[in-house]
Amino acid sequence: MPLARQLTLIEDPMDLAELAPDPGADYGEVFTRRWVVDLILDLVGYTVDEDLGGRVLVEPSCGTGAFLVAVVERLIVSSLSHDRDLRDLGPAVRAFDLLGANAERARKITADLLTDNGLTDDEADVLTREWITTGDFLLHRHESASADYVVGNPPYIRLENITRHTMEAYRRICPTMRGRADIYVGFFERGLDLLKAGGALSFICADRWMRNQYGADLRELITADYAVDTVISMHDVEAFEDDVSAYPAIVVLRNEPQHKAVVVDANGRFGEADAARLSSWRRHGRRSNVATASYEATRVDSWFSGRDLWPTGSPSQLALIADLEARFPPLQDPETGTRVGIGVATGCDDVFITTDPDLVEGDRLLPLLQAPDTTSGSVAWSGRYLVNPWNRSGLVDLDQYPQLGAYLHDNGHRLRARHVAKQRPATWYRTIDRVDHALTDRPKLVLPDMKAAAHPVLEEGGFYPHHNLYYVVSDAWDPEVLGGLLLSDIANLFVGAYCVRMRGGTYRFQAQYLRRIRVPDPNSISRSASQALARAFCTRDREQASGIAASLFGVSRDDLTL
Repeated sequence: MPLARQLTLIEDPMDLAELAPDPGADYGEVFTRRWVVDLILDLVGYTVDEDLGGRVLVEPSCGTGAFLVAVVERLIVSSLSHDRDLRDLGPAVRAFDLLGANAERARKITADLLTDNGLTDDEADVLTREWITTGDFLLHRHESASADYVVGNPPYIRLENITRHTMEAYRRICPTMRGRADIYVGFFERGLDLLKAGGALSFICADRWMRNQYGADLRELITADYAVDTVISMHDVEAFEDDVSAYPAIVVLRNEPQHKAVVVDANGRFGEADAARLSSWRRHGRRSNVATASYEATRVDSWFSGRDLWPTGSPSQLALIADLEARFPPLQDPETGTRVGIGVATGCDDVFITTDPDLVEGDRLLPLLQAPDTTSGSVAWSGRYLVNPWNRSGLVDLDQYPQLGAYLHDNGHRLRARHVAKQRPATWYRTIDRVDHALTDRPKLVLPDMKAAAHPVLEEGGFYPHHNLYYVVSDAWDPEVLGGLLLSDIANLFVGAYCVRMRGGTYRFQAQYLRRIRVPDPNSISRSASQALARAFCTRDREQASGIAASLFGVSRDDLTL
């Protein structure tokens, strides 16, 4: 059963209690610039030429009125032109805010708009109190399929940053809020459930759910039951009143079958005038592509399906990625025995990492490779060891290693304070990750997590990677040939499309993104191409590697340029 439809079957979820807000909590309030609000309202079709008084708009987290002011202004103009009495507009707006002070301020601002247009103070007060509810949108009793529009800027709050009782209530009523999700995932789920047939939802919020594991259930819900209408990436756009590192995107979803979608990549120049032009093209333009100094936009024939990550980037890059994904297998592949993983996380590096070769028994020290050891493009070990509590069978018996036992017991207060130790008190001296001893001796490509471009380095064996390094091992690939492919721009193309980029354009070369990279069958690569890729890898010639990769994939070199 689709997740959204489950909501109507949940009876008495925590009694749908309106949980009292915590006065000292951070409610993730980030206020949206007016021109961004206007763009969102245009995209969903909340425009004054429509009879808005006969429609229902929901604003799930109204704050002090950033969206409501624009909504009410448009509602008033539309109602006057459609001969509707403003006093009869109570059903037209449903807004919520958890904080009473925000709700009161939003009522005051919208009441002023109504009195400016002829209502008495009492009439305006009645209407705004009907419109604006002080309460928790996620836990409020909503009627499914009751809204034509759902718009807003949901709060940015991690589930682990709210109380256990509230978190349990949210998870129970919003099944898509899995793992370490931000609560805006629940706002999407409940907002979608409110949409009538043909209704539209648009939020501006962080785009991490499109490219993180915790967004998998939400992506599946959307692609199964709704349509992706528009996605506007706005990472460097000044969309908010405050300077925040939110990596925002505007998403428009509709309760209708999937048709063509619009994809927009906006840069830091994107502003109010660009938004107006984009809105006009989106609603009325006939051209399939638009490219300006501020944004690139295109209409694509379909959208990605299922739980898989959604890529981002320029429209031409998205088309190329779709083509390569259809023609080539992923890097991680049981057929070739190729696997992507991450190095060991200790939970207390100060204890588990040392440069002292005599600290504990020699066989309890494992040469550790860290990201700075790979900066030059080859391994330059810094002399750090992992104090290794694992053997091939599991955790070692500390009684058999008196030096190790004494050292760990001396640091026991720090090790027992870790979350992993509290969860498993009997194994308080474990690292977070278990050491895979078979990994140490085999050749592997290692890639630092954060880089402006892929930086694969061959480690011939003998070192164990730290958690700031990801590794690739394979039964079928020559590591230098595969290293050449990963050095090429093909790796940047895929990782850049799927990862959440950091400020300044730095990529996150994490396992979930590396696995998305497409590669040819290693047996299909000619000997001369293999040798050329290996040479390019050894000489760190990214341009040469990219040219060979483009030929192997049957695309032009320029196609791989980001």
